[in-house]
Parts: sequence; structure tokens; C-alpha cells
Amino acid sequence: MTAHFVELLDQLTSRSMRMARTVEHMLDEVCTAAIRVDTETASRLIAQDEEIDREEVAIEAETLRLMTLFQPMGSDMRRLCTVLKVNGDLERIADCVVNIAERIEHVQRDAIEPYRPELEQIYPAVRRMLHDVLHAYSMVDEKVALRLRGEDDAIDALYEQLIRKLVIQAARSPESLASHLDVLSIAKNLERIADHITNIAEDVIYLSTGRIVRHTVQE
Repeated sequence: MTAHFVELLDQLTSRSMRMARTVEHMLDEVCTAAIRVDTETASRLIAQDEEIDREEVAIEAETLRLMTLFQPMGSDMRRLCTVLKVNGDLERIADCVVNIAERIEHVQRDAIEPYRPELEQIYPAVRRMLHDVLHAYSMVDEKVALRLRGEDDAIDALYEQLIRKLVIQAARSPESLASHLDVLSIAKNLERIADHITNIAEDVIYLSTGRIVRHTVQE
């Protein structure tokens, strides 16, 4: 490939990583805001969604332009395919962050208390997963990506534990059902973020090895 293509591919990769770090910062902020029920931060994150949407479209357009213009092969094509797929998952993670922020804006502080033990385990676990997968993405680290593929099981277990508690709490105080559902929405969006992180980990494995491991049993 030409030096010009290599330069453009490097620029695209850097742009993808900048978006990734922005989304990581959004997740960090919304987790802190959820613990504090910080509606001011929640409102700011909701407003940031349009910026992420615009950047996702711009990165996708540039990726498709490079594919069409240069018709790359081998590792270069894998890189472009990975940027395209990771771009979509990052935008969906940002959507989940916004969904959480919307719940924060009107959830009752007292409603969160019964679920705090589970949430305070989920928050740091999901944040660490995202940080690690973005490191794997930037360094094309297959070992880290392979490890992360199975780590969402712990998030799923905590989410299921929270649901069981919610059923009991909702039965005790049906008049507060809306608040319980707000908490459920927060937890569900965190669980979805873990799923998107797993997708990114699988894309890193593809970038590194050319193997498609989606829907396969972890080795």
C-alpha cells in the first residue's frame, strides 16, 4: 500500500481511539453520577450524545471511503473492518451511558439503597473491562482480549442477583415500582455495556489473528 494510505489509516485509527477514550470518560462519569445521583452530570452526558453520534458517522464514512478508494487486503483490510465494527459498539456504549443518565435524572435516591451492594460491584467491574479492552484495541493485545471474553459472566451474575432482589422489593413496596424500574434500567444498561465490550474484545482477536470467534466457545 502507498505511504498516503498508511498515513490515512493511522489517522483513522487515532481518531477511533480518541472516540474510544471519550466514551470511556463518559462511562466513568455516569457511574460516579449514579452513585451520587448527580443530575447535573447526567444532563451534561445526555447532551453529549449528539457529539458521539456525529463522530460515529464521520468515522464510518472515512472507513468506507478508504475501503473503496484503496481496496486494501490482508491486515490493512482487517484493520478497517475492525475500526468499523468497534465504532458501532462504542456508539452503542455511549447510548447505554445516556440511558443511565436519563434514569439518574428522576430516580429516587432512596430507591437505589437496597441495590447499592450489587451496583457498587458492577460499576468498577464494567469500567475496568472497558479500560482493558481499549488497551487491547490500541495495542492489538490478543491475550487481554481473550481474557475479557469471559469476564461479562460476573456482570451477568450480579445483574441476575439484583433482579431477584428487585422482585422482592417491588412486592414489598408496589407504590414505588417506577423507582425500582429505574434501578433495573441502570443495571440492564451496564450489563449491555459489558456485552458490547465483549464484542470489541472479539474484534481485537480478529484484528490480531484473522479468526472470527463470535458465537464460539471460549478456548
